[in-house]
Amino acid sequence: MPETGHMTDTTVTSADGTEIAFERLGSGPAVILVASALADRSDARRLARLLAAAGRTVINYDRRGRGASGDAAGYAVEREIEDIAALIGHAGGPAALFGSSSGAVLALRAAAAGLDVERLALYEPPFAVDASGFGPPEGFGDRIGALLERGEHGRAVKAFMTEAQGMPALMVNAMRLIPGPWAAMKGMARTLPYDIAVMGDTQRGRPLDPAEWSSAACPALVLTGGKSPAGFHAAARALAEVLPDAEHRTLPGLNHGAVAMAPKRLAPALSAFLSGGR
Repeated sequence: MPETGHMTDTTVTSADGTEIAFERLGSGPAVILVASALADRSDARRLARLLAAAGRTVINYDRRGRGASGDAAGYAVEREIEDIAALIGHAGGPAALFGSSSGAVLALRAAAAGLDVERLALYEPPFAVDASGFGPPEGFGDRIGALLERGEHGRAVKAFMTEAQGMPALMVNAMRLIPGPWAAMKGMARTLPYDIAVMGDTQRGRPLDPAEWSSAACPALVLTGGKSPAGFHAAARALAEVLPDAEHRTLPGLNHGAVAMAPKRLAPALSAFLSGGR
């Protein structure tokens, strides 16, 4: 399917007065794309075009503190949920949400908070649900905060990628040789505490609490990539079991970076689900 459509840049004002920047593309029922840590709307731009070509109005936004969006002092996860509420209001509601990694957890929290979400697609929410060692080490959030306080944004990015995402250090070192993307991630490093707050206490190797998520009652699809570590699959299965109306699917050949790296392989499953299928 061709990647076509006119893209419009604009902003909405969130409840606390913060301006949230987004691109709107296509026509049809709305889907809002919620970025992962160290990512802004550029990460999902190719996926947005594919979903728009499949008959959706796609709202691809910069989470607060990233890209062209504003920010405010005193971060709270509730402010990011209000940002999504403002985008749903712009869309005319209801809207579907798609989130990846910690962005999937933010989308899930928005649905559980009672926003007008009609469908929920989640790619590899990084919950740690057993004692396998999947997930960041104890005290990880404090260490990231200390690195940022000292201005060591590059070290914070590397620590997040190796210890929270499980990437090999050699791979991260190679990424540092590509100046543009590495500089962009360093620029967003100050928002890492936001994603750590979004995850809350869900990465401590304990089962998910059904009461925390049961109010997210809309149809949900929890996706994992066939090449991703076992911890992502365990998290997805656990989440599908506690949500009222959810299914877990594995997409062969994909890994945790599928949104940016393999959108053409991700889009068909998303489009089918958003259209009412599984």
